[in-house]
Amino acid sequence: MEMELVSIITPCYNSEKYITETYQSIKNQSYTNWEWIIVDDYSRDNSVLVIRSFNDERIKLFVQENNQGAANARNLALSNVSGRYITFIDSDDLWLPNFLETTIHYLKNNNENLVYTSYKRVDENLKPLLKDFIAIDKVDYGRILYNCPIPMLTSVYDSSVIGIIKFPQVELREDHAMWIELLKKIKYARAIEESLAIYRIRENSVSRNKFNIALKQYNVYRKFLKMNFLNSAYYTFFWALNGLKKYGKL
Repeated sequence: MEMELVSIITPCYNSEKYITETYQSIKNQSYTNWEWIIVDDYSRDNSVLVIRSFNDERIKLFVQENNQGAANARNLALSNVSGRYITFIDSDDLWLPNFLETTIHYLKNNNENLVYTSYKRVDENLKPLLKDFIAIDKVDYGRILYNCPIPMLTSVYDSSVIGIIKFPQVELREDHAMWIELLKKIKYARAIEESLAIYRIRENSVSRNKFNIALKQYNVYRKFLKMNFLNSAYYTFFWALNGLKKYGKL
């Protein structure tokens, strides 16, 4: 299989403790034609020094002079990609060695535009915490409104077909808003059921505080998608319900 360039996008903020493990998981990929675009979002620890110590010419590091958030960091990275395929990994997560090879082979062989996989869920020390998240196949625009089953960590899309999709300015829910925009351009996302990545659930993760972000999710529907109050409340209810199921609360 011809190895076309893959652009890997990572926002980094105070990740000196984890980013070496992330790098090793990328370095160990069986698919080797990649560039890793890291945007350090004004880290106050030694993240930048650690990244520079990797001394890998495939890494492009951008250092922000003030903290602008993950959406802006990813958008800066997306403005500097050179690859056909776009994928994302946060600075504390990991891929299994065959992640890139398996996903890109799937896209090419099946003439698809967006694919994602299942993943393992562990604690900060990489010990199993929850059952694997199992990817559901054929997520389309109508389905993505109910919640966001497409993880950043295991998604790969073909920018030669879709283009570069930037992250909207939607506080804490920019990933969901981005997938909504992307699924306006294609019929659906496809899934590979095999778990090919490791998602680290940190104790104080913002994404796990559902009460804190419920209003932000409501605003995805009300302000970003311009839905009326009833429809916004309807979809927010199902988003919350799916979130409880995702983390084993139902």
